[in-house]
Amino acid sequence: MLETNYTTPTEFLLVGFTHYLPFRVTLFLVFLIVYTLTVVGNVGLIILININSSLQTPMYYFLSNLSFLDISYSTAITPKMLANFLTSKKSISLSGCALQMFFFGCFADAECLILAAMAYDRYAAICHPLLYSSLVSQRVCVCCVVLAYVSGGLTSMVHVCLTFRLPFCGSNIVNHFFCDIPPLLALSCTDTYINELLLFALCGFIQTSTFVVIFISYFCILFTVLSIKSKGGRSKTFSTCASHLIAITLFYGTLLFMYLRPTSSYSPDTDKVVAVFYTIVFPMFNPIIYSFRNKDVKYALRKLLDRNWTLQ
Repeated sequence: MLETNYTTPTEFLLVGFTHYLPFRVTLFLVFLIVYTLTVVGNVGLIILININSSLQTPMYYFLSNLSFLDISYSTAITPKMLANFLTSKKSISLSGCALQMFFFGCFADAECLILAAMAYDRYAAICHPLLYSSLVSQRVCVCCVVLAYVSGGLTSMVHVCLTFRLPFCGSNIVNHFFCDIPPLLALSCTDTYINELLLFALCGFIQTSTFVVIFISYFCILFTVLSIKSKGGRSKTFSTCASHLIAITLFYGTLLFMYLRPTSSYSPDTDKVVAVFYTIVFPMFNPIIYSFRNKDVKYALRKLLDRNWTLQ
């Protein structure tokens, strides 16, 4: 009986987007600007929420956690990607690859649960305003956030442990710009059925269940909004809900496309483009979509700026 010797690579090589240097420099500048805006926008929102007493509500508590998650999972990927644009050898160590996969998976799964909590908060505020304080109490908010982080960490740990127990024989070249599960499964020279099944089950449960909660919440909100007699109030609430739903649909659509399909359908070039949206682009737009279009946030920001201008 023949035995095959499998060697575990000490590092992986990330292909990235292109080997053409001028194009790499252009992409570096573009993604650097996007990442800077992501960090500045989300950090600014967190600071504004924490220093302004009028924003100490459950909705903005969830928003500050959403901003933290946006910064976190973008930071798990973008700095290494930016560095690889300017280096000839785009390598990442085995432990670095595992950590990148863990933190991205943890924060991305947690974000799905936070988005569901935010939708429930809006449902309670619009559909049951008299019961809002009991439906969305401080204890409920803290439990939702703790559940989000714990669930994200546990599911991500399962994927990382199972992925890095696989034998990687032959090539250590990852055709992606970060250590994601599908391209690493494609490098394994053994059956990855269990990994794919757990990826489908765990990611499918978190993403599908939270999307269902979000969809039902906004459906109830829409039904309530349509019963509002004031045309101005109806259009205003509908506009806010519509922007949130568009953002959520795009975010979930890209995640479901990436992780709820077999490895055999993996298309490196297409998947890298799709991954750019949910790893880099969406974290930049979330502060605008969920908060800076909000009159309370704009008023708090204007008040802060006026106070600083007066002090000067």
